[in-house]
Amino acid sequence: MLTIPRLGQGLLFSTAEILKFPLDLVRLWLHEAERVYGDKMVDEKDQDTLRRVTIASTKKFFDDLGDELLFAKPNIFCHFAHGIGDPKYLPVTDLAPLNKLLVEVLDSYNEVNAVMNLVLFEDAVAHICRINRILESPRGNALLVGVGGSGKQSLSRLAAYISALDVFQITLKKGYGIPDLKLDLGAQYIKSAVKNVPSVFLMTDSQVAEEQFLVLINDLLASGEIPGLFMDDEVENIISSMRPQVKSLGLTDTREACWKFFIDKVRRNLKVILCFSPVGSILRVRARKFPAVVNCTAINWFHEWPEDALVSVSARFLEDTEGIQPEVKASISLFMSYVHTTVNEMSKVYLATERRYNYTTPKTFLEQIKLYQNLLAKKRMELVAKIERLENGLMKLQSTASQVDDLKAKLAVQEAELKQKNENADKLIHVVGVETEKVSKEKAIADEEEIKVEVINKNVTEKQKACETDLAKAEPALLAAQEALDTLNKNNLTELKSFGSPPDAVVNVTAAVMILTAPGGKIPKDKSWKAAKIMMGKVDTFLDSLKKFDKEHIPEACLKAFKPYQGNPTFDPEFIRSKSAAAAGLCSWCINIVRFYEVYCDVAPKRQALEEANAELAEAQEKLSRIKNKIAELNANLSNLTSAFEKATAEKIKCQQEADATNRVISLANRLVGGLASENVRWAESVESFKGQGITLCGDVLLISAFVSYVGYFTKKYRNELMERFWIPYINHLKVPIPITKGLDPLTLLTDDADVATWNNQGLPSDRMSTENATILCNTERWPLIVDAQLQGIKWIKNKYGSELKAIRLGQKRYIKIGDKEVEYHPNFRLILHTKYFNPHYKPEMQAQCTLINFLVTRDGLEDQLLAAVVAKERPDLEQLKANLTKSQNEFKIVLKELEDSLLARLSAASGNFLGDTALVENLETTKHTASEIEEKVQEAKITEVKINEARENYRPAAARASLLYFILNDLNKINPIYQFSLKAFNVVFEKAILKTTPADEVKQRVINLTDEITYSVFMYTARGLFERDKLIFLAQVAFQVLSMKKELNPVELDFLLRFPFKAGVVSPVDFLQHQGWGGIKALSEMDEFKNLDNDIEGSAKRWKKLVESEAPEKEIFPKEWKNKTALQKLCMVRCMRPDRMTYAVKNFVEEKMGSKFVEGRSVEFSKSYEESSPSTPIFFILSPGVDPLKDVEALGKKLGFTIDNGKLHNVSLGQGQEVVAENALDVAAENGHWVILQNIHLVARWLSTLDKKLERHSAGSHDDYRVFISAEPAPSPESHIIPQGILENAIKITNEPPTGMYANLHKALDLFTQDTLEMCTKEIEFKCILFALCYFHAVVAERRKFGAQGWNRSYPFNNGDLTISINVLYNYLEANPKVPWDDLRYLFGEIMYGGHITDDWDRRLCRTYLAEYIRAEMLEGEILLAPGFQIPPNLDYKGYHEYIDENLPPESPYLYGLHPNAEIGFLTVTSEKLFRTVLEMQPKETDSGAGTGVSREEKVKAVLDEILEKIPETFNMAEIMAKAAEKTPYVVVAFQECERMNILTNEMRRSLKELNLGLKGELTITTDMEDLSTALFYDTVPDSWVARAYPSMMGLAAWYADLLLRIRELEAWTTDFALPTTVWLAGFFNPQSFLTAIMQSMARKNEWPLDKMCLSVEVTKKNREDMTAPPREGSYVYGLFMEGARWDTQTGVIAEARLKELTPAMPVIFIKAIPVDRMETKNIYECPVYKTRIRGPTYVWTFNLKTKEKAAKWILAAVALLLQV
Repeated sequence: MLTIPRLGQGLLFSTAEILKFPLDLVRLWLHEAERVYGDKMVDEKDQDTLRRVTIASTKKFFDDLGDELLFAKPNIFCHFAHGIGDPKYLPVTDLAPLNKLLVEVLDSYNEVNAVMNLVLFEDAVAHICRINRILESPRGNALLVGVGGSGKQSLSRLAAYISALDVFQITLKKGYGIPDLKLDLGAQYIKSAVKNVPSVFLMTDSQVAEEQFLVLINDLLASGEIPGLFMDDEVENIISSMRPQVKSLGLTDTREACWKFFIDKVRRNLKVILCFSPVGSILRVRARKFPAVVNCTAINWFHEWPEDALVSVSARFLEDTEGIQPEVKASISLFMSYVHTTVNEMSKVYLATERRYNYTTPKTFLEQIKLYQNLLAKKRMELVAKIERLENGLMKLQSTASQVDDLKAKLAVQEAELKQKNENADKLIHVVGVETEKVSKEKAIADEEEIKVEVINKNVTEKQKACETDLAKAEPALLAAQEALDTLNKNNLTELKSFGSPPDAVVNVTAAVMILTAPGGKIPKDKSWKAAKIMMGKVDTFLDSLKKFDKEHIPEACLKAFKPYQGNPTFDPEFIRSKSAAAAGLCSWCINIVRFYEVYCDVAPKRQALEEANAELAEAQEKLSRIKNKIAELNANLSNLTSAFEKATAEKIKCQQEADATNRVISLANRLVGGLASENVRWAESVESFKGQGITLCGDVLLISAFVSYVGYFTKKYRNELMERFWIPYINHLKVPIPITKGLDPLTLLTDDADVATWNNQGLPSDRMSTENATILCNTERWPLIVDAQLQGIKWIKNKYGSELKAIRLGQKRYIKIGDKEVEYHPNFRLILHTKYFNPHYKPEMQAQCTLINFLVTRDGLEDQLLAAVVAKERPDLEQLKANLTKSQNEFKIVLKELEDSLLARLSAASGNFLGDTALVENLETTKHTASEIEEKVQEAKITEVKINEARENYRPAAARASLLYFILNDLNKINPIYQFSLKAFNVVFEKAILKTTPADEVKQRVINLTDEITYSVFMYTARGLFERDKLIFLAQVAFQVLSMKKELNPVELDFLLRFPFKAGVVSPVDFLQHQGWGGIKALSEMDEFKNLDNDIEGSAKRWKKLVESEAPEKEIFPKEWKNKTALQKLCMVRCMRPDRMTYAVKNFVEEKMGSKFVEGRSVEFSKSYEESSPSTPIFFILSPGVDPLKDVEALGKKLGFTIDNGKLHNVSLGQGQEVVAENALDVAAENGHWVILQNIHLVARWLSTLDKKLERHSAGSHDDYRVFISAEPAPSPESHIIPQGILENAIKITNEPPTGMYANLHKALDLFTQDTLEMCTKEIEFKCILFALCYFHAVVAERRKFGAQGWNRSYPFNNGDLTISINVLYNYLEANPKVPWDDLRYLFGEIMYGGHITDDWDRRLCRTYLAEYIRAEMLEGEILLAPGFQIPPNLDYKGYHEYIDENLPPESPYLYGLHPNAEIGFLTVTSEKLFRTVLEMQPKETDSGAGTGVSREEKVKAVLDEILEKIPETFNMAEIMAKAAEKTPYVVVAFQECERMNILTNEMRRSLKELNLGLKGELTITTDMEDLSTALFYDTVPDSWVARAYPSMMGLAAWYADLLLRIRELEAWTTDFALPTTVWLAGFFNPQSFLTAIMQSMARKNEWPLDKMCLSVEVTKKNREDMTAPPREGSYVYGLFMEGARWDTQTGVIAEARLKELTPAMPVIFIKAIPVDRMETKNIYECPVYKTRIRGPTYVWTFNLKTKEKAAKWILAAVALLLQV
């Protein structure tokens, strides 16, 4: 009903000015109808239906408007048809302008926001219009449904931008919860209503961190009222800010009115857009839980893009792509869309067969186009560059050849020139010789002169030196005279002059001065003071004359006259100074000047000689210089001649060099042309091939782009299928073919041998799949996400990126802040995501952003690795050689490519006259030389490699077997997800097995030993971690696969064995085969190997019957020629005849083919397993009820010194709050080398990922003694499995399960004791005897569980403790009593020790009976048989008992437990069915893309529903029925009750089916109950709501319903007249007890017996139902009972041994009446319980006393019971 107003709302968007004509209104109505109804439709069919209905109704009412106009495309109305800003709801007549407008809008959006790269193709434009229409409508909220990557968020942002709405999204961070969401929502409320900013709240399903978030969103959508969103003070602020607005509207401003106004305003201004994914059931469940998500939003469904959309989008993109012919572009678009759709189809097959989820989204498609364009551009550039380089190289080579001739002509000219130059030079040499001789002569003369000058020079120097020495002696006197003068000055001279009559000494001084200064040596006569004064008249002149005194020439007369004064003692300056300073100075001057002159006179002759010598020297020098000048002239002449000669020589040399150079260039050119002759040819071919590639490039790149974009997550088989079966044929069959290289390996476009070689050197496995993965990883444009359970990919990546790689474990700090901040990253930034989960399920949103790459190890890849490992151990020399070879081979490839590249690079870089470049040519030659050397080495290496490989190949069978085993191991998680094994752990087992293998001289024998030991070791390693029920599955799978690999199995026969495709509807002509078995024989007979098997069985029925009805037909010899058939063929036959024996048959088959050690089933000692553990390998106990494996840990700990008491053992039982304790224990233990036991980790699901990381962190660098022991229960179903893969796969898994089979159980029971235990009691014989019987009893009660309800009514956790305590009690009682207290012991064991577990009375009876049979006095005589053929043993020692069991215990059969062999037929048939079904599921799957075209689920459910509703009868009219009954006898009351119960059931059936029917029609929303009902109908099970109101039953729905109709018919017959039927169908009652009670009541009334003193008497007649004609007079005949565990012998009227394979024979009619208790027979009676179904236990009805000739104990142990339904 909500939709009609929405339709009206849409119409109201428009106005009269827009809708001018009726046509406009009708088209608007059509548009709105499609928006309101069509946009929310999930599938294409519904949309077509809507279209048909709309068109029909439109034509009906508006036929006159004309179809063409009415339904013209496009029919879009939007608010921005004429631009944004002024919303008007107008039609869009043409998409082009709208598209242009939106592109502009997008550009302007990108200017102010984070850039969105959107392609606005038709579908996207339509979605923008739709979302915008919702946002423009009042209270318009949107629910956008589509897989991730379909553009929901981007288009919403754009639509919001058009309507000027702010967009808000929450930012999830660690710990973001409800309070944070409330804060964010509160802020949006205030923003939109108080601040008046209209906005959009955008939420994706990845932001729903908790489901409770949707409670708030639901409230927001439904009413706008979110409880507790604001604090009180915030509410007050809001109300006060609303008041003025409320008043202005003329309303009363009460709090309520203001608040209401606020909420209304929020609902008007705050729009919600939810972007949810339809994948899985999440959206369906949410829609049910939170109805407003659907009811209060307009739904817009983003469908998978239709093919035409894919084609148009790719065409749009390819428009701008250069270098492709336009007609080819169309084909490329078709191919791209085909790739997308085929991958979708293949993903469905992949999910069905491999259970792996691979999604494609529109984003994937766009990424494919983008990758194509980028790769094409890149490859084209590379190709052009390659062609240019090669052509350049070729051109250079051609020009070289043409230049050689020119060079030769040039050389001839150069040689003529050289000859002329040589002659000129020779002439000059002669002239230069003559001149040189002249110079030599002159030089000899000059040399002589020079010697002479040297001698003179020496003489002068000596004389000069002597003079100078003498002169130096006069020097002090002269200085002293000088100083004396310096003491004189005008003043003191004037003073002297002023003396009137100075002393004599002074007068003498002045006299001496006058004598010395006498001119011309004429001594004055007057030497008086007066004369002296005159002399000193002018003081200055006087002083001056003294200073200028000619000291070298003092006349002889003066000297003579001065003598007397000199001798005068008073003539002493010091003396005179006291008289006059000036006189002293003059005195000093006189003395010294004379002294100087005297010395000077001595030197004079020497100076004379010196001057003469100097004159001689000057003359000699002059002569020398004359000679030198002459030489200089000669030299100048010579030098001119020499320079002329040098010039000529230089020219000659230059000419010679040029000629040599030309010669050299010619030889270089010849070397170049010759050396590169092979390249010349190869390059020319390459250029042609590259040019060819240029044509096919667009097709080749197309294939590789599709490959990189889509196939990463598929395994090899699917990749090949996509390429070979789909893509390449499609390309070849297009109308306009896309040019493509024939037989192209797409990888060659992106990688070459050198790349692959480099990767292999870095640790990438060398198989094809790994190479493909590496190529995808290196070339994808999205972030690669590697699924890499065996960690092979990560190993390679770490080596490849080395130090550039930063490994981040989730939970550590991130390097890029992802959240509210957008961080720009470097163009070289690579983000590589990695998971070690084997089969992760990533949502489409994640897969849209990433390229998933399946790095899981492949069979052949692993085989090669294991071969390397086995050879490394067996022949380390070979493996080392091989490794070195491979590495050097890889390096050669890399070097060769580098050399070729550098060759071309040098050639193309060489410019101008490059022929002169010797370095270049030599480099080229070196390159060539190296290349040819490498080529030789490569050839040598190839020969060596062949030899090595031959030697290595000997070991391949062992590696192949190991690889096969690993993949079988890897598949075990399909049986139970707890079976996880890592490759690392497998490798350890593999290597240990090699070391354990027995040596052999012959390699062949050694390899057989290796293969066997590896198989057994892996089996033992795996088996200890498997449940018993799964061990045979594992063994069978190993046997079948091993034999398949050896080609010793016929796959058709194996397929028959596993699938059992019997022919339905055939009737068995022989009584010993069931119809289904005969159908199997018929199917087998169609095979050649089994021709005439059916005829033979019919013809020799007797012989075959004997075989089929034998106890162990699998061990019998087959009749006639059938005994010569292979083991597998015999298995196929047994599968048809005795499906119940198949588990034994398969065991025998494995034993025959693999050896008996595989089926012995003795468990591995815990201490052995402990030896294999390490700090990085924990031990993981998979728990089973009634077993405590940790006792072993504690016992071993005690032995090795790790106990709780000494603090070295930490035992943490996990549960609430224990996680912290466990974490601390692990930290302490890792550091100090302690043991940690973590019990029941399955109870702390949320903490397990923390534990996983913790264990991983401590696995390296911890103390050597550190160990972890973990225990957990397996999950009841694969869906509820929670234990992380990381914990499981690295651990040694150990199941501690009660052993299966009497042999293992009995041994295990005895293993609990030792020889000491046997000897501890004084009554040794009794003690031993009872102990052994108790062990047998313990084994029986434990193992009897496997027979299901026939074993025990309910399952009990009997455990070893029960036995050990019983033995302690036995010891105490035997020691305390003189005689053996048999009754006490039986009571203690049966009612307390074992009986303490038991809750069902019949089970208690069984337990007591066992003890009564096994433990009694006769056993001491050894007369007791514990089982047929197994006597109680004599008195033996401990070892003897074990041997007694080995030798005497009969083979496993139900007889060992007192049961009939039929007891195991049921459970064995079920077990073998499960065995084959599981092994079949584990077979390598063959894909069948065409399969799966059947009826849809809904159609099947609808058919079943209609059939039930059609046949269901009317309810009983209780008023009518009651009116019919004259009196309410007990029988009538039973009938009433039954009718009422039936009515309750049929009413519920009718109600629920009708409700579901409406749901399927779409008239009601599908609820959880309806969904459960539909699932039950689909799987043919009875729905829970019916089971709750019905009677117990084990039938499928179809059989149950047929049974129900029979019951109703029976009731209808009875209620017509209430006459008791002749025979009553006891099983037809809801409550059979009420009918049996009614028999007692009616007889009690009739005979007036007290009811509490009565019981039922049961008499089995000899008749069947049909033989009965009238009911008995009292009591009742009942029929429809079956006996299980035995049969009723009608002849003798007692219980008898069952016939083989007759599991539940029908009972004859039974007469039941009531009798007083005291008349009841008790002799030869078996109290037989009656149950409603085979489940027994809770379906107990009554106890019938049946006659027996045998002891009742036999039937008790055989679990004989009557069943009402089988």
